[in-house]
Amino acid sequence: MACIIEMKNVFFSAQDRPIIQGFSHEFEEGKATALIGPSGGGKSTILKLSAGLLVPKEGEVFYRGRDVFAMNRHENLEFRKEASMVFQDSALWANQNLQQILELPLRIHYPKMQAKERDKRIREVLNEVGYNRALNIRPAQLSMGEQKLIGFARAIMCQPKMLFLDEWTESLDETAAKRLIDITLRHLKNGNTVVFVCHDFNIVKQVADHIVLIREGQYFFKFSLEQIEENEDLAKYIERGIAS
Repeated sequence: MACIIEMKNVFFSAQDRPIIQGFSHEFEEGKATALIGPSGGGKSTILKLSAGLLVPKEGEVFYRGRDVFAMNRHENLEFRKEASMVFQDSALWANQNLQQILELPLRIHYPKMQAKERDKRIREVLNEVGYNRALNIRPAQLSMGEQKLIGFARAIMCQPKMLFLDEWTESLDETAAKRLIDITLRHLKNGNTVVFVCHDFNIVKQVADHIVLIREGQYFFKFSLEQIEENEDLAKYIERGIAS
């Protein structure tokens, strides 16, 4: 299977503190890769770097062979349409209502789409994620779980080819979490790609094809789900790595 995202010797630091140190990995197209490891080990940072949302201090990130940070405006816009992110804190605009937040990807990527078509697409996606409250309210009026639903809805609004998910079922009850997992699995079944961070080993086992263990901002090990299912000691080791 072809590589869709390649990270080459990526370094990243913040406030002069190294966070990612020489990380290299190829993410396989049409597969789900789980980034696991101890808290504070750099998983979310690697996710944002691979999505082109953070610029590395050193190293390169390629999407389908193109340097993400050397793309022209048209290429970058197409990349943003094809690769979408769900943030751990949902990252919803505080000064906009939900309708405006959900319309924005459609306005950017489908500028000729009529208001009636936008409304129809928004209703379809909200029905899919299970959100049924009003849209003329702001994120502060939502629970953390509801904010996560809106963040996920925004991410899938333009039917991306690649999803970057950071603890995307956190703060959700079991029913809502299962709904988002099912949507993610359908996304994969359609030949699309997922890279995700998750501390729930049961979810990792449901979704992941490959599991990458990250410690102190460095690539540690890569396993397939089959390897974990066949090796009880390895499964326990991975579970400890997620929970620590």
